[in-house]
Amino acid sequence: MQMMIVYRIGRFFMKLSLRDKFPEMTVNTTKGEIHLPEDYHGKWFILFSHPADFTPVCTTEFVGFQKKKKQFEELGVELIGLSVDNLESHQKWIQWIKENIYVQIDFPVIDDEKRIVSETLGLIQPNADDTTTVRAVIIVDHNGKVRTILEYPKEIGRSIDEILRTVKALKLASTKKVFSPANWPHNEIIDKVLFHRGENDDPALDKERGICCLSDWFIYKNLEE
Repeated sequence: MQMMIVYRIGRFFMKLSLRDKFPEMTVNTTKGEIHLPEDYHGKWFILFSHPADFTPVCTTEFVGFQKKKKQFEELGVELIGLSVDNLESHQKWIQWIKENIYVQIDFPVIDDEKRIVSETLGLIQPNADDTTTVRAVIIVDHNGKVRTILEYPKEIGRSIDEILRTVKALKLASTKKVFSPANWPHNEIIDKVLFHRGENDDPALDKERGICCLSDWFIYKNLEE
């Protein structure tokens, strides 16, 4: 397994890589104790981290995730928030959002006041001036494997639509064995997907199957095929 070991605050921790097994851990959240990734076996989940409670960019992201929560659930994906504050602070922040933005945050938020989860997942930059987490997104599949890691600076809010698109593309790749081109599903080849031709594929049937072959390595087709 590829890993990067970083030393910080007297501890060693691993920087996650794609296809790594998500580390086993028990976390306290606003919805009770959760065992990761065991409690989500058979489901996908997204863990997204935040530098602190009561920060403006993070607040808009919490609201954004909540508004898209049903769409994630329809894809079989659960949401988990994380911030380096305690449960009392989380609850007050959630209440503030409800009273001022009129959105009820329903997903669990991890208590990480001691930074243990953040350090275990490699979410604290080793050369940073403080110990707040990066704004990260970790997408984990139904087998507990890390499928995508996205990191954003504190100054830039995440695009929830892009995260939703990424999940759709990952699940499509897992079930249909195809590849999503740039800007899928609104791309230069309309909404088609890329794939590798199988040994039993007959090129003579390409036209009726909606397959376009520009070369032996650039082949795309309709998604429903």
